[in-house]
Amino acid sequence: MNLITPNHDAFLKKIDNYMFIILLLMVACFFTWSENINITRAIKVVGRMGLMLSSIGIYYKIIRYGAANTMGYKNIFSPLFYLVYMGLGFISFTWSTNPGFSSLQWFMTFQSLVFAYFFIKSIKLLDSFFEGHNIRLYHLLGNSVFVLQLIFVLGMWIDPDTFFRLTNGGEEARLGGVMMNPNELGMLAGVGVACLIFDLYRKQNKAWTVIKILVIFYALFMTGSRSSLIGVLLIIFFHINQTKKQGLKLAIMGCVLLVIPFAINQIILKGGDKERMEEILTLTGRLPFWQALITEGLPREPLLGFGYMRIDYKEFFQSVHTYPGKMTHNTFMQVLMNLGFIGLCVAIFQMFFTFHAFFSESKETRLMLIGIVIPVFINSFTEFGIFGESNYGILFYQMIIFSVSFKNTTHLTSVQKLHLKKRRPELSV
Repeated sequence: MNLITPNHDAFLKKIDNYMFIILLLMVACFFTWSENINITRAIKVVGRMGLMLSSIGIYYKIIRYGAANTMGYKNIFSPLFYLVYMGLGFISFTWSTNPGFSSLQWFMTFQSLVFAYFFIKSIKLLDSFFEGHNIRLYHLLGNSVFVLQLIFVLGMWIDPDTFFRLTNGGEEARLGGVMMNPNELGMLAGVGVACLIFDLYRKQNKAWTVIKILVIFYALFMTGSRSSLIGVLLIIFFHINQTKKQGLKLAIMGCVLLVIPFAINQIILKGGDKERMEEILTLTGRLPFWQALITEGLPREPLLGFGYMRIDYKEFFQSVHTYPGKMTHNTFMQVLMNLGFIGLCVAIFQMFFTFHAFFSESKETRLMLIGIVIPVFINSFTEFGIFGESNYGILFYQMIIFSVSFKNTTHLTSVQKLHLKKRRPELSV
């Protein structure tokens, strides 16, 4: 007796759209869209809470339609050490030099953690129960980045006063404005390029994908972010090394070689200005600041730090020879000052187990994760990073953690079998 297999395309299309919308809005909630502090807090706290609940809703919508929670865990030390890090951050409220600020930062990071958990678990659930579906993390994330970067590219022409940020005494205009740190916006561009490259592999019609990548490249150039440019170049050369098509490899290398001299001169060397060259050698004043943190700040609280997202007893750390800073501009230095040597050890072990887990994934997943982690990891050396104050780099890293932590198991409870027999009779054959 033949059983006609139902067509799930309409459902999958709806889920694809839902996941794209909530991911786009979740990343957008990290931007400062209004100068009104109350509106900004509502977006960043209340908005993210709604999107976190939406990710949970999508997960259970998939189950109700015709799936079962058969997800087990693998590479357990990666999420386990991250939970230890979060637990230590929570306990640090008791000794934090500003418990209110620490708790707010911790809560926002926890929100993105829950979002990432259910978002990635939904994709893994689709992999298990809807074989051949086309919903991919790199496609969702790449398109989300494209939309946000397009808003800034259009905004810089429509309202340059809002979308540009003047730096170096007003001599340099960088894309980002008050809404987003240009280096963070550049990192987002790098993640977008890393994700959309996979659409070039997958899709027959590549023209629209190429246009998206070019828009993102243009936005990256206008941010003037050196670290993000380095990250994107590494991503491109990484993918060049992976492809076996010699013609495509030579074409990409030729384009990159044509662009590199101009990009390095304008973004990294800033036109060859000698004063800007001195700025590069000190990483825009970061090196003296880090030295002062280690020699003056760390000895005060070496083991457990000043509390989650705190780097001094006061609101700002300032040495005699450095600028005042509320954050360290280095995620590893940040966790060292926040949670001391104990916290740094937890973070190092967590990263080790996460990166080691890449090798147990399929080739497509492994390449995607490496592509995403390159710009995020580079950004971690000069900005907020994966263990810094709440930012979308943390969200991307949490997604990476859960992408290597779930596995499907064949065990079904009696209730799950009855549910699937009713909703998906074709699976019982």
